[in-house]
Amino acid sequence: MKCQNEKPIFVGAATALITPLNENGPDLISMGRLIDMQIAEGIDALVVCGTSGESATLSDREKMEIIDFTVARTAGRVPVIAGTGTNDTEHAKKLTRMATEAGCDAMLVVTPYYNKATQAGLVAHFSQIADCTDKPVMVYNVPSRTGVSIEPETYVKLAQHPNIKALKEASGNISEIAKTASLVGDMLDIYSGNDDQIIPILSLGGKGVISVLSNLMPKRTSRMCHDFLSGRMEDARKAQLELLPLIDALFSQVNPIPVKAAMSQMGYCENLLRLPLTPMEGDAYNHLLELMKHHGLI
Repeated sequence: MKCQNEKPIFVGAATALITPLNENGPDLISMGRLIDMQIAEGIDALVVCGTSGESATLSDREKMEIIDFTVARTAGRVPVIAGTGTNDTEHAKKLTRMATEAGCDAMLVVTPYYNKATQAGLVAHFSQIADCTDKPVMVYNVPSRTGVSIEPETYVKLAQHPNIKALKEASGNISEIAKTASLVGDMLDIYSGNDDQIIPILSLGGKGVISVLSNLMPKRTSRMCHDFLSGRMEDARKAQLELLPLIDALFSQVNPIPVKAAMSQMGYCENLLRLPLTPMEGDAYNHLLELMKHHGLI
C-alpha cells in the first residue's frame, strides 16, 4: 500500500512516445531527437513501448532496444516508464524483469486483451507481474482496446500490493473514475489516459496525464497540468478547451495513426506504421494539418 510520504511516479504530463520506424525497424536516431526535444520542452516523464509506440507489433528484441536506448539517452533527466503488459501473464513478467534490469523507473501494464479476464483474474495477473519488479507498477485500463475494464472495487484490491502504485485510466467513464478516486483515496495515484479528460481527472485528484498530444506539444500539455495543480485553474480550463479540436483530430483515426502523421509533418519521423495500421490520408489528414498550422506546429 502507498505510504503517505511516497512520491508519485511523476506529476504533470508524460508523453506516450511514438516509435519512429524505418525499413529496418526502430529508428533510434530519430528517437534520440524526439527524446531530446521532449526533455528540452519540459516534459515530466516519458513512456515507451505503449499503445502510441506500436507495442503490439514490436518484437521483444525491439522493445528492449527501445527501452535500453531511452534509459541511456534520458540519463535520469526525467522518469522513463516502460510498457510491459501483454495478454500472457508469463510474457508480461518476462518483459517486466527485463525492463527493470534495463533501469526503467516504472512499468505500465495494460489489462490483458482478448482473453477478457475476470476481475479475480486481473488481480492475479497484475499481482504476479508486480512481484517481478522492485519498481512501481501502473495498471492501465483501456477497455475500448482490450475488451475488459477494471472495476473500482478491483483497484482497491490491487492497491494492497506494495509495488502497484498508480493507474492510467482511459475508460472515458468519468463516473467510474470518480468512484475509483473515492474508493482508493491516496492508495493509488490516478493519471488520465485521455487527452480530452486531463482537467476533469485532475479535478478528481489525479496527478497528471499520459498523453498523445504531448508528442506534438510537450510544453503546453505539461503547463496545462501544472497550471491546474498550482491553482491557475482558469488557465488550465482554457487550455483544455482550446486544444480539444486538435485532440479530437489526433483521435479521429485509431492511435497512433494521426500522431504519427503529425510527427512526420514536424520532421521527427517517417510516416511509417506497421500493418495492420496504415498511414493517415484523406479529409481527416487534411483537417489535422489545418489544425497544426493554426497552432503554429507546421
